[in-house]
Amino acid sequence: MNRRADASMADRVPFVDEGFSDFVRSLPSPLNLRRGEDPVRPGSPLTCRHALELFCVQLESRHVDFGARNLKRDGQSFYTIGSAGHEGNAAVAAALRPTDPAFLHYRSGAFFLERARQLGRTDGAYSMLLGIVASKDEPIAGGRHKVFGHAEMAIPPQTSTIASHLPKAVGMAFGMGRARRLGLATSTPEDAIVVVSFGDASVNHSTAQGALNAALWAAAQGQPVPVLFVCEDNGIGISVQTPHGWVRSANATRGGIHYAAADGLDLADTFAITAELSDRVRRERRPAFLHVRTVRLLGHAGSDLETVYRSLDEIEAGEALDPLRSGARLLVEAGAASPEQLLGLYEAARARIADLGRRAVSRPKLTTLSEVMVPLAPRDAPSTANVSRQSGAEADRRRFWDDKLPEAQRPGGFAQHVNWALGDLLVQHPELLVFGEDVAKKGGVYGVTRDLARRAQRGRVFDTLLDEQTILGLAIGFGHLGLLPMPEIQYLAYLHNAEDQLRGEAASLQFFSNAQYQNPMVVRIAGYGYQKGFGGHFHNDNSVAVLRDIPGIVIASPARGDDAAALLRTCVATAKTAGSVCVFIEPIALYGERDLHAKGDGLWTAPYAPSSSAEPAPIGKGRLCRDGKDLTLVSWANGLWMSLRVAERLEREHGVQCRVFDLRWLLPLPAEELLEHARHTGRVLVVDETRRTGGVSEGVLTALVDGGFTGVMRRVTSEDCFIPLGDAANLVLLQEAAIEAAALDLARRSG
Repeated sequence: MNRRADASMADRVPFVDEGFSDFVRSLPSPLNLRRGEDPVRPGSPLTCRHALELFCVQLESRHVDFGARNLKRDGQSFYTIGSAGHEGNAAVAAALRPTDPAFLHYRSGAFFLERARQLGRTDGAYSMLLGIVASKDEPIAGGRHKVFGHAEMAIPPQTSTIASHLPKAVGMAFGMGRARRLGLATSTPEDAIVVVSFGDASVNHSTAQGALNAALWAAAQGQPVPVLFVCEDNGIGISVQTPHGWVRSANATRGGIHYAAADGLDLADTFAITAELSDRVRRERRPAFLHVRTVRLLGHAGSDLETVYRSLDEIEAGEALDPLRSGARLLVEAGAASPEQLLGLYEAARARIADLGRRAVSRPKLTTLSEVMVPLAPRDAPSTANVSRQSGAEADRRRFWDDKLPEAQRPGGFAQHVNWALGDLLVQHPELLVFGEDVAKKGGVYGVTRDLARRAQRGRVFDTLLDEQTILGLAIGFGHLGLLPMPEIQYLAYLHNAEDQLRGEAASLQFFSNAQYQNPMVVRIAGYGYQKGFGGHFHNDNSVAVLRDIPGIVIASPARGDDAAALLRTCVATAKTAGSVCVFIEPIALYGERDLHAKGDGLWTAPYAPSSSAEPAPIGKGRLCRDGKDLTLVSWANGLWMSLRVAERLEREHGVQCRVFDLRWLLPLPAEELLEHARHTGRVLVVDETRRTGGVSEGVLTALVDGGFTGVMRRVTSEDCFIPLGDAANLVLLQEAAIEAAALDLARRSG
């Protein structure tokens, strides 16, 4: 074939395919074939037999890539980002143990196939093809996405393309050491290491840099972090060239993380280097960076016209470095196989993959909405309620609280109830870990976790570095191990630095693993405004829009201390029983508030009730806080506190009786109860302390409309503005005067 016949040709498969066959035919036949257990190269730990097995894995991976493009041509394939040129990662897999958890790059197809072979599985390629054609028979995602994943192969599915899976790999590695220290059983062997692969372009992402820094930070303090970072460096990120030598110069001298380079075009070199480095990580329990040279063949994906940004000379130079050619040369020169044998294996792989592709196409697809959504949030209300009512042994509680049980103390406010509930939860659930910036010795910025680190077993309440991506990554990694993480984000505004760890990683895992994997967590966040103008935007952020559209998560936002304890127990229970990702937003302004209507009335405090005697708080169920016939006020958190104050004045001064309904769950909303209380009065005012655009009130009013409510509706909100310093904050944030004026106006309207 004339390789320059059409320089604009997007499909390079024929050139790569025939180029390999031509290359193998040109190799001289070995004079003598060697025994299978002989080293494939003098001094190499890789035997001829093993090298031939790895080569067969590489051939399968290549023909899966070819098959994906052929199927796309026929309208049967939905994914063509392949692993061609990266097949050397089969040797990386071979040098590891099949029980080492692996978070894989989307070009790590040969790694996946070798892991399957290690376990005696013959269905690796078929699993990949089922994913490519979006069949619901695909064993990890069930047709929801083409991912590398398999529960029995210790490969959780990754949908990441920009290294957002690195923080949770570090979290899992750190969590293994923490669990062992606490005497907790996990899903991994004690000497396992975590491997995470990614591309050279992704290593520049702040998420990758944060994960590398976090591993180094923990290791520098003597904490075990057995993670092997594997950078598959092909020198280009879609169309942007990686500067020559950049990955090495940026990572080879990073103190505390041992660096090693391997030639991914050479099976023997990659196997030997990986084996040595992984043994070091396993032995020392410290992180390491494996830099694997690869080449990208066939462009970024099937639709990528490479000649737009690369010359034909560059493309052909890359094709000449094909690792399958290198593997064939290694085997022939070692006398492990003849060129004819290798060509026979190549064609046999082609035929087998083609047959598997035809079988995959015939398998059923997802055809109903319920099939698609079933793994999204598989919560079980009875199980959640059962766990939320349980409590730790009385003797353990007395020991934890130094015989000063919370229920014997004077009524407490919001922060005190959260502290008491956290303490009891630590007693009840040995696998619960509380962590974040300043949560241990300091007890958090507002003292909510004060003294818990001293009372709990050492290492269960601990401080982290200042990096929200790492904090949430730790939580995801802990969840993979079967632990129950409760990270704290200091302020709502700080979540935005790391929100994708919830959206792209945590919340998506059950969906893209067909509920075979879980990463349960309860994320505590101090939020909202009303701090008398202190701190400005970053300490008064009032936007939750970024959270409310994440499928499957739970958002709790209580207002009173007793309710906070109940909701917190429910969040922990559903995380434990169903693997739910829960966000618990705490109104900072109400942390220390004790009064409601007048100074000293103590109406915003309550006695503590342990879980065994407390009223449960089911997910998606609100709370009626005040009865009335003229108007329904709907709110939560600070807005509820203000609404109750306004309702008291309206009845006293104007004779208007307000029904006040506390949403307390922002996702899912208590839609049925909301509709019931709205119909009771025929008039609804939504008191929304978040912003007008993207605020919670948009969802509330929509729920009323969807439910067929025909009464009068109105909302009052904060402004679409960042929060300024000082008294100017009150110009932006919703105030009681605005609530009162809107309520009076609405009460006078006809229902």
